[in-house]
Amino acid sequence: MTPPPDDAAATTAVSGPPSLPEVHRSVAVPNAGGFLRKLFAFMGPGYLVAVGYMDPGNWATSLAGGSAFGYTLLAVALTSSLMAILLQALCVRIGVSTGRDLAQLCRERFPKVVAYPLWLFAEIAICATDLAELIGTAIALELLFGIPLLYGVFLTALDAFLILWLQNKGVRWLEALIFGFIALIVGCFGIQIVLSDPDWAAVLNGYIPAVSIVTNQ
Repeated sequence: MTPPPDDAAATTAVSGPPSLPEVHRSVAVPNAGGFLRKLFAFMGPGYLVAVGYMDPGNWATSLAGGSAFGYTLLAVALTSSLMAILLQALCVRIGVSTGRDLAQLCRERFPKVVAYPLWLFAEIAICATDLAELIGTAIALELLFGIPLLYGVFLTALDAFLILWLQNKGVRWLEALIFGFIALIVGCFGIQIVLSDPDWAAVLNGYIPAVSIVTNQ
C-alpha cells in the first residue's frame, strides 16, 4: 500500500501557483563564509517585517502616548509585541508549509460568505494602517525640511514605485535599503535616549501592567 503523502507536499500540490508568483523565488544563501554571513543572509526577511514596527506613524503614536501617560503604556507595547511575535511565527510556518499566503488560504478553505467579509476587513485594515504611515511621513518631512504636507504626501506615495523598482533589481537590494533605514532609525533612537536621560527605574516599572490602563477614562 502506498503511504499517504506528506501534508505540506499535498497542500502545495493542490494549491496551484504560489503567492505573488512574479516575485516568488528562493534567495541564494552563501555556503561559504562564516556564521555571521549566513545568519545575516537568513535575517533578510526579518528586516522587511521589522520596518513595520519602526515607521513614522508608530513613532508619532508612541510620542503622543508617552507625553500623555508617561511610561504607563509600555506594558501595552510589550504585550502587543509578544502577540506580534506569535502571529509572525505562525505566518512563517503556514507560508513555508503551504507556499501560500493567508489571503489565498482564506479564499481556498473558507466559503465565499466568510471569505468576502475577511477581504473587506483586510482592505479596511490596510487603508487605516497606510493612512498613519502616509501622514506620519508627511509630517516628518514638514518638520525636518519644511515641505508642505500635500507635497509630502505625494513624495511619500512615490515610495511604492521605489519598492517596485527595487523588486526588479533583486530582493537583496530591497533588504539592503530597508536595513539601512532601520540602522539609521536605531542610531537616532539611541542618541535620543542618551540626550533625554530617562529614569530607568520608572522605565522598567512601566513594563508592569497598571490598573490605570483599564480604569483611566
